[in-house]
Amino acid sequence: MSSTILRVDPEHPDPAAIAQAAAIMLAGGLVAFPTETVYGLGADAFNAEAVAGIYAAKGRPAWNPVIAHVPDVAAARALAAEWSDTAQRFADAFWPGPLTLLLPKAANVPDIITAGLPAVAVRVPAHPVALALLRAVARPIAAPSANRFTQLSPTTAAHVLASLGDRVPLILDGGASQVGIESTIVDVTGPRPVILRPGMISRSQLEAALGAPVDVHEPARHAPVRADDPATVSQRAPGMSDRHYAPRADVWLFDAADAREVERALTSATSAAPASTVTALLRHAPLPLGDHDTVVRMPDTPAEYAHALYAALHSADARGAALIVIERPPDEEDWSALRDRLARAAQ
Repeated sequence: MSSTILRVDPEHPDPAAIAQAAAIMLAGGLVAFPTETVYGLGADAFNAEAVAGIYAAKGRPAWNPVIAHVPDVAAARALAAEWSDTAQRFADAFWPGPLTLLLPKAANVPDIITAGLPAVAVRVPAHPVALALLRAVARPIAAPSANRFTQLSPTTAAHVLASLGDRVPLILDGGASQVGIESTIVDVTGPRPVILRPGMISRSQLEAALGAPVDVHEPARHAPVRADDPATVSQRAPGMSDRHYAPRADVWLFDAADAREVERALTSATSAAPASTVTALLRHAPLPLGDHDTVVRMPDTPAEYAHALYAALHSADARGAALIVIERPPDEEDWSALRDRLARAAQ
């Protein structure tokens, strides 16, 4: 079976294209579709066999939960055993948008989308194509990013095809994702909300909407969890693996002040393997490279950088780069999500 890519207007998607995608989902099939963050690989969230197809297509381990996408707050509340004032405040402020809430799950939510845990991750996306598809299916759509597990998230239909190939029958092509990295995930199951995965909605924005403090989960660094290890415990939310969002090439991160040391290390590395090519993602640091290497100047604002990041990494892989060296963004709150993604890519 080969994948079909169906181009749709990102602002006014063709109802016939949406109906075709919805029919595949309602029959238990998979569809890749655009959201404002990244492209998702979707299935009917209430069809456990269909959701199992997502895990199989991605090579995703069973301990890693997926996000349930819904068209509005009412549909989100239907998936939650409890709906707190905190959840309502965040929903009012940021939905539709790149925020995922971890909620106490209702009894009818299948265990497969929560990895057997008592909480479900829920989001209302802001992309018109995603919302049109959700309304046509009229059921929650389980959808992690449309790529092989731990690999780079896709921000275009071409990225989906390159990663998943014929594992997905239909890809809705709505152009490049606007945000470019995955949603902020906030656990609202306890007495105080906790950011489990940073995103472009920042801690300060969340605290301003809530009028109260928001905590940040600090991951314990350890050896990467093996997908075939039956002793592995489930993660609280998607995207918390030590190694994630990673290109095929090796990744080195460096601070601008260390550019000279990186230059020396690169000279040594390429002398040992002269056929290797390097891609450098730089903001300000000078880093002379060889004639066959590539320098990509990255934007200076967090939003523009997020929009460009995964596309730049996909391009480096497509060029066959053996190594990607990346100047770290500033250690500031507005850049925290990008530093998180780069740290996981370099694990």
